[in-house]
Amino acid sequence: VLKNAQQVAASFFKLGRAAWAPAEQAGAVRHFADDANLKKTVLYDYHVAQGAKMVPFAGWSMPIQYKDSIMESTTWCRSNASIFDVSHMCGFTLKGKDSIPFLESLVVGDIAGLKDNTGTLSVYTNEKGGIIDDTVITKVSNDEIYVVVNAGCRDKDLAHIGQHLGAWKSKGKQVAMEVHDDRSLLALQGPKAAEVLQALTKENLKTLTFSSFRRFDVSGIPVWCTRTGYTGEDGFEISVPNSHAVALTEKLMGSSAVRLCGLGPRDSLRLEAGLCLYGNDLDESISPIEAGLAWTVGKRRREKFDFLGGDVIRKQLAEGVTRRRVGFISQGAPARQHSEILTPDGKQIGEVTSGAFSPCLKKNIAMGYVEKGHDKAGTKLKLVVRGKQNDAEVVKMPFVATHYFKG
Repeated sequence: VLKNAQQVAASFFKLGRAAWAPAEQAGAVRHFADDANLKKTVLYDYHVAQGAKMVPFAGWSMPIQYKDSIMESTTWCRSNASIFDVSHMCGFTLKGKDSIPFLESLVVGDIAGLKDNTGTLSVYTNEKGGIIDDTVITKVSNDEIYVVVNAGCRDKDLAHIGQHLGAWKSKGKQVAMEVHDDRSLLALQGPKAAEVLQALTKENLKTLTFSSFRRFDVSGIPVWCTRTGYTGEDGFEISVPNSHAVALTEKLMGSSAVRLCGLGPRDSLRLEAGLCLYGNDLDESISPIEAGLAWTVGKRRREKFDFLGGDVIRKQLAEGVTRRRVGFISQGAPARQHSEILTPDGKQIGEVTSGAFSPCLKKNIAMGYVEKGHDKAGTKLKLVVRGKQNDAEVVKMPFVATHYFKG
C-alpha cells in the first residue's frame, strides 16, 4: 500500500508539468508558491490556512493537495463530497441576438438546439480540424450564452474569439462578450454533493439535472449553478461573486461530509472517469473524431459543417481516422505522458497522453492514441516505462463508472 501511495504522489506531483515548467525553470516552484508573478485566486489565503501545498499551474498558484494524501482525497470524493477551487478557469458570457450563430462558427456543437438553461461539452476547432480547446457551453437563452474555458488556454482562446468577434461586429452583428474576472468558480463533487448543497438552499435540486443551469441563492449568496463537473461523480460547478467566494466555501465546509480537494486528486478523478486534459490528451493537432469526441459534433451541424475545420471533420466522419484515443490497464510501473505504445512484437503504434496509478481501482490506468486496428478492447500491447516494456491491455472507458444525475 505504501508503495502504491508513493506511486500516486509521484504521478500527480507531475500533473500538468508542462503548464508550470516555465515557472519551475525560473526557480519559482515551492511547496507554498508565493511568487509575485503567479496569479492567485480569491481563496489563496484560505488554501494556505488549510495546509494546502501550493504549486504553479497555468500561471496560477493552486493547491495540489491538502493534509490528506492524494489517494485518500480521491477516494473521499468517490464516497462523500469534495470542494475544488477552479477559479483559475475562464468564464465569460456572450449576449445579443447573434450570439449563438457567432459561437457556432467556432465550435462543433449544436448550441441552438439546446433547451434554455442547459449545456454541453464542446470544442473549438482550427482550420485543420484540430482542437484549440475544450469548453463547457450553457445556453441560458437565445441571446445569452455562458461559457467556461481552460485556464491554460485563456489567452489564446480570448484572442481567437476576439479576432472573430471583431469581424462579426464589423458586419453589424449583435454580439457582446463579458469576461467574468469578478467571479470565482467552485466545484462541489461527489455522491453527497447534492445533499450538502440542498441543506443550504431552497432551490429543489432534484429538478436540476446533469448539464442544467440555474441562478439561485445558497445561504443568501447569489450563485450561478451548473450540475456538472470533472470527476465522473454527481456534482455542481458554482460561479459566485469574488466577494462571497470565501464565505460560500466556509458554508459548504460546514458539513462533515465535505473536504477540500486539490489538483492532484482532481487529475486522478478525471482520468478514472476517462475525461481528457487539454495539453495532454487534446491539442491543436488532434481532431474531436480522433479523440473519441465525435458525439460533440451535433447532428444539425453535420448538415453543413459550417465551423472552422468543418471540411476536415466531414471527411474524417465519412472515411474514418488513422488513430484513436483509447484506455489501458497496465502492469509494472505506471505509464506517463509520452510513454511509447508498442505491439507485442515491438512496433511503435502510438504514445500515452495521460497515465497514473488509480487510487480507486488499485491498478495502473492510462490513455493514449494508437494506430487504427489496435484500438479494440482486449487488444494486448506494451507500454514502455523507463526502458522496460510492460504488459498492457486496451479497455473501454470510463475506468470507473460515472454517476451523473439525470433525474
